[in-house]
Amino acid sequence: MHIEWTDGFQIFVKSCRKNEVTISANREGLLSLACQLQALAEGKPGDHIHYDEHNALEQGSWELIIERVEENSGQI
Repeated sequence: MHIEWTDGFQIFVKSCRKNEVTISANREGLLSLACQLQALAEGKPGDHIHYDEHNALEQGSWELIIERVEENSGQI
């Protein structure tokens, strides 16, 4: 799966409450995420993207993994 980034992207993931995660991003970050989610949707079950502060997210962000699952798999 090909992952693309728009120059100047900024993405921050945090948890404010027990069952809540907030993804904050500038325009370039949102465009990057949109492109990557489309690529993931067109991939195969099991494909995933791992985001952390070492490869994509701003320092202090929570790690985030987005995974493509099979429809009706019971994994959701």
